[in-house]
Amino acid sequence: MRTTRLLTASAVSAAAVAALGLAAPAADARDGMNVNPSNIVVLPSVIARGGQITVTVDGCPAGGTMTSDAFGTATLTAINGANQAARGTATISNNARPGTYDITVNCSGRTLTSPRAFTVLGGVRGGLGGGSSSGATPTDIAIGGGLVAAAVAGGGLFWMRRRSERRT
Repeated sequence: MRTTRLLTASAVSAAAVAALGLAAPAADARDGMNVNPSNIVVLPSVIARGGQITVTVDGCPAGGTMTSDAFGTATLTAINGANQAARGTATISNNARPGTYDITVNCSGRTLTSPRAFTVLGGVRGGLGGGSSSGATPTDIAIGGGLVAAAVAGGGLFWMRRRSERRT
């Protein structure tokens, strides 16, 4: 009974989504080529310098260009039959600063900007074994050394006591 209700609800939901999905392209077709770029999707949204991002834009049937301070200008190519969408890839510059970046898309003379569309990660602080100036102080090292010495002494006493118990 419960499974039947779940299947019925799923079927009704799927039919509603399909009806909406089929209605949306028909509405765009009535407008002709008067399509505005929309829905800029950037994958991955967090990237390291030198990595590649893929940008997809709906409402860009003839392709266009995309620009950002992180990569300059790149080309968008039309995708056949997919919501009049366009897709392009861009390589993040090796000298891009860590932080969030906007993307501006230009399709057939119409522009759309997606603020804070993706984030460029910075490098990690390297050093000798990950050491840095904000790490352990000489006092911390002395305390740690004392604890290790106490553990060795306690282990030795325990071992000697166990040895003497076996002799009796």
